[in-house]
Amino acid sequence: MADSDGGGRARQRLRTRKDLLRAATRLMQQGTVPSLEEAAEEAMVSRATAYRYFSSAEDLQREAALEIALPDAATIFADPPADPAKRVDLVDAAFDHMTAANEVQLRIMLARALERRATGEADKPVRQNRRQPLIEEALAPIADEIGPAALDRLAKALSYIIATEGFIVGRDVLRIDDTEARAIRRWAIRALIDAARKDGA
Repeated sequence: MADSDGGGRARQRLRTRKDLLRAATRLMQQGTVPSLEEAAEEAMVSRATAYRYFSSAEDLQREAALEIALPDAATIFADPPADPAKRVDLVDAAFDHMTAANEVQLRIMLARALERRATGEADKPVRQNRRQPLIEEALAPIADEIGPAALDRLAKALSYIIATEGFIVGRDVLRIDDTEARAIRRWAIRALIDAARKDGA
């Protein structure tokens, strides 16, 4: 029961953070640069709650701007291919474009997330999980083929290489150009999907 309660609290904290972020996004789309107080009011939570999830209005505004910059599933999959690897490539391309256009803001966000972990604030979600739902949508055509457990494992494996962290590894660790980095990610995407399908056969 304790584990179940803990999981429920974690999901509730994630929902609260998402509500605040969506509230800030709505306000920004209306032309407002939201304070934490305004976002809290829009999300119908207390000011103190807002400060538990975002240490400053700038942090909230920065992440809300990125939320606006990333296309939603309907846009990414407006005319999707049947090949699951190519569908995941669409997700990777969307994150790659958004990351390249907002690299400084994303690096700041990543640094802040690491700081919060280091100072013992790991009990609260410090990042929104945008990539995994989109990856799961991309993998929908093979969901029945490989089964729910393998689908979940595959989506998590792909999450390691798609989005900010994969982008930074290419630039900072491997020091390769963006074209080569994209080609390597496409290869890894197909290799992981092929492995999951082989395991499920």
